[in-house]
Amino acid sequence: STPEYEEKFINQYTKITRDSAGVRNMGAASLDLAYVAAGRFDGFWQYGSEICRVAAGISLVSEAGGLITNFKGGFDVSKSSEIVASNPHIHQDFLNLL
Repeated sequence: STPEYEEKFINQYTKITRDSAGVRNMGAASLDLAYVAAGRFDGFWQYGSEICRVAAGISLVSEAGGLITNFKGGFDVSKSSEIVASNPHIHQDFLNLL
């Protein structure tokens, strides 16, 4: 997270923590996305993502039937530094929290 996103991220982290069973971060976006694809994590969000660092994870989530969008729900994450991934049943609720 870069300084321009820190306050937003802290606010989002607080909201998600209050409205969920907790927040986990394995330290690598690709691994977190793999856990979303496997159903171990319900969702993932990140600012400042470089597509080359998350492309494999995006592919895994997509192949598993998950959704990958930016924070506004747009599907073209390759042109955005924002990424939100989750299963389709909770994706809109997850976006609303963010």
